[in-house]
Amino acid sequence: MRRDFEEPVRPRSEQVIGREELLVRARGQLSRGGSLLLHGPPGIGKSTVLRAITGEYAESARTVLRCAATESESHLPFLALVDLLGLVAGEVADALPAPQQAALEAALTGRAESSQHQDGLALRLAVLSVLRALAAKGPVLLVADDLQWLDAPSAELLAFAARRLGGMPVRMLGAVRTGTEPKEQEHDPYLRAYPPETLALRLPPLSRPQTSELLGVRGYTGLRRSTLRDIHHTSGGNPLFALELGRALAESPTPPRPGEPLPVPTSLRALVLSRLELLSAEARQTLLVASAGARPTQSLLGSAGRTNAESEIALAASLGLVAAQGQDGQGPDGQEGAVRFAHPLVSAALYAQATPQERRAAHAALSTAASEPIERARHLALATTGTDEQVAARLSEAAALARDRGAPSVAAQLGLLAARHTPADGRPGADERRLRSAEDALTSGEIDLAREVARDVLERATDPAVRVRAWMVVIDSAGQAMADVEAVFPQALADAGEDPRLLALVRYQLAWRALLVEGAMGKGREEAARAARLAATAGDRSTELLALSFQAQMETLMGHPAAPVTLEKALAEPQDLRVACDHNGAGATRFRWLIMSDQLTDARVSITRLLGEVRRRGIVESEVHFLRGLAETELRSGHCGRALDLAHESLRLARDTGIGEAAGNMFTSLAEAAGGDVHRALVLAGDAVRRAEDDGDLIYLSRALGALGHAQLVAGDAAGTVHSLRRARELEQGLGISDPARGRWHGDLAEALVLIGEPAEAQDVITATREHAVRLRRASVLAVLDRAEALVKAATGQHEAAERQLTSAQDRLAQLGYGLEEARAAFALARLRAEQSGRGSYDEAARLFRRCRAMPWLRQLEAISAAASAPASTAVSAPTAPESVLPHLDRLASTERQVAALVLEGATNREIAARLFISVKTVEATLTRVYRKLGIRSRVDIVRLAAGQHRGD
Repeated sequence: MRRDFEEPVRPRSEQVIGREELLVRARGQLSRGGSLLLHGPPGIGKSTVLRAITGEYAESARTVLRCAATESESHLPFLALVDLLGLVAGEVADALPAPQQAALEAALTGRAESSQHQDGLALRLAVLSVLRALAAKGPVLLVADDLQWLDAPSAELLAFAARRLGGMPVRMLGAVRTGTEPKEQEHDPYLRAYPPETLALRLPPLSRPQTSELLGVRGYTGLRRSTLRDIHHTSGGNPLFALELGRALAESPTPPRPGEPLPVPTSLRALVLSRLELLSAEARQTLLVASAGARPTQSLLGSAGRTNAESEIALAASLGLVAAQGQDGQGPDGQEGAVRFAHPLVSAALYAQATPQERRAAHAALSTAASEPIERARHLALATTGTDEQVAARLSEAAALARDRGAPSVAAQLGLLAARHTPADGRPGADERRLRSAEDALTSGEIDLAREVARDVLERATDPAVRVRAWMVVIDSAGQAMADVEAVFPQALADAGEDPRLLALVRYQLAWRALLVEGAMGKGREEAARAARLAATAGDRSTELLALSFQAQMETLMGHPAAPVTLEKALAEPQDLRVACDHNGAGATRFRWLIMSDQLTDARVSITRLLGEVRRRGIVESEVHFLRGLAETELRSGHCGRALDLAHESLRLARDTGIGEAAGNMFTSLAEAAGGDVHRALVLAGDAVRRAEDDGDLIYLSRALGALGHAQLVAGDAAGTVHSLRRARELEQGLGISDPARGRWHGDLAEALVLIGEPAEAQDVITATREHAVRLRRASVLAVLDRAEALVKAATGQHEAAERQLTSAQDRLAQLGYGLEEARAAFALARLRAEQSGRGSYDEAARLFRRCRAMPWLRQLEAISAAASAPASTAVSAPTAPESVLPHLDRLASTERQVAALVLEGATNREIAARLFISVKTVEATLTRVYRKLGIRSRVDIVRLAAGQHRGD
């Protein structure tokens, strides 16, 4: 009978967020029969992770013993022992020698206050005997939370037993509080109560996306990204602190404006400022001034009038409020005299606790002490109440300086402060300054803030020029989901009237709408050309350049003969430097032209230069795109590892800002399929398809389907590849995309068609695609098509012709610098020769795949090579579809047959879930139905049925 003695009910998180890697390590340790100790600062989520791990492994244990110590009860001897063994000792107590029984009973009942001193050895042996007796009946899981509050006698008894349980099926899980700053071996004393070789894992802070996800799961939704960023910074990635800050925001009747501090609830203030009363009033004021500064130093504090800053900061450091100075007098950040709080929440709590008058006084002192003009202006604004044109002008100048330094996020906050201090009759007006800050917010990737500010301006503004600019911000903030702002376009056109400059802005956006919403590439090209003419009439060179760049992109994708001429116009002088490095500008259009024309070296130089410039300017949206462009260049060149790193960097930035995540998933899928994990590639591509469908974005939907089809091909799902890429073909035909260098899926479709026994259709795809590739001089596309056509010839018995064509395709791809495609041609050639002669060497293909770091392809090659070299007597042919091997298939539904097929391939439940785009729980439930319908009990039985049927049993 299984025993599980539950811990007292505690609040539980619904989901474990951001601990995937840690859980993988924990599972590996426990699967080997080892024990685990989690440690980290208060609120980091130790108990949540401990509960999750316990929940996973409790079912495999016969007995689960739990205790959760508390500070108020830590002085009570043997309390943890009572929690652990009080209800289970009777099950095995009769088997203990009398002295051990007596000692254990005394400890558990409290009838002998000094039982450990009187019968110390007997009690130690009794605890060890109980655990051994329970383990003899089945696995034991011992779970102890908050070990720092464990009473000393219980801790000593556990340590004694733990050192002597070697070989017994007893796993120990524990969690203990350690400091905020990681300290070496801080958790070592607690390891003494655990078996040797226990794995100690420190829980790290959550990343910003993980913090956002946690807040969303707990119901704190609708927060601006700038607010989420502030929560992550203030909480230091601590889940408890982040949730408390989220709760305070949800309960606040007036949420903070951009740039204002977060409300810090009383519960958190008490937690981090408990030692503040040990400081003098003057020392507390010094800390407040430090909390108001962006990068406080002791020198700055002295200039701000805090004459005893050095001694006061030293005292605060001794109390754990401020991080200690190093021996060289430098702060933790390496800056001489730098003052850094022990946790960002300490600074936030100090500032929140101060009165408005105290805060203004601190900022007033810093406005004269700070040497940096941006900081002086910010402090001046925060020290000033009401409107003041001089303050507003100082803030506008500081915003321009931040913009020039590549800090648009800072510029946006300063611009909003400038608008707040602008008098009603100020020039420029408050709305003009708000709009400029909204445009800065767009540049920095703070999309929701930009949209919010623009909507606020539209509620009041009557000037057509201001209103049209605000509509442009609203449209730009929609990103790929332009269908969500359909109602904006008529209003923007009405506000533009007959003004060619304003009309050019609206027509440029209508070009994007035609492409993204209607999928009408030709109409988009016409709208862009119209916008370019209007902008030229108005003398608006920036909008003209953007419109020409868009027109050139459309003409390139359409294979239009005017594309080179239009691109030349977009690159002509005079140039607007900001537009030149924009992701929709002429530089980006030229890069796309270069990479589609197989000029990989020039493409790499071009995109690297663009990436450096947008990073210098802080243009986050363009950085997301250009990182992806550089990744694509590396992938085409066969540098799969580098491409994967860049793709992940771009995707992280996209997820952090909410910019182009669908496109990021799409390209990262391609990079994963080339140099990472094919199952991750499937998940990413599937997500990209769903997002593009939800957004109604036909352009990215075709790209996402191309990525999904490629991942399915690498995963061995030829039928899935054909289904996805047929959809991509239909979409691109409808959109008017004729350049095969855009998606490069055509060779994959032809190859998959051969694999499913449709060589005639494969040849049709090759012939139709080749016509466009020849016209547009796409040499790499032609070489890939030749590789695919060789497979068609091999399938129809033309082996010598196929071998010649594969050899030629490999040579041409090598000359063009397409390393991965070259390796795929070598792989196909080796397989063809092996099929012809029964012998063949994969050495050349393996060398090329290793050079590219194309891990999924290398794993595929190694599997084929191993199967070919295995003795015939041990080789079992695994059928590709369960219909050919499993009896009674009429009892299985479609999903059940697919799951059974993947079980035959050796896929895990997680891998099956990724392949079929379903949850792991759905896989488990489906397998249960399969077992029941087929009269079997396990995955092994499916394989046995398949093998037996294959032998004719």
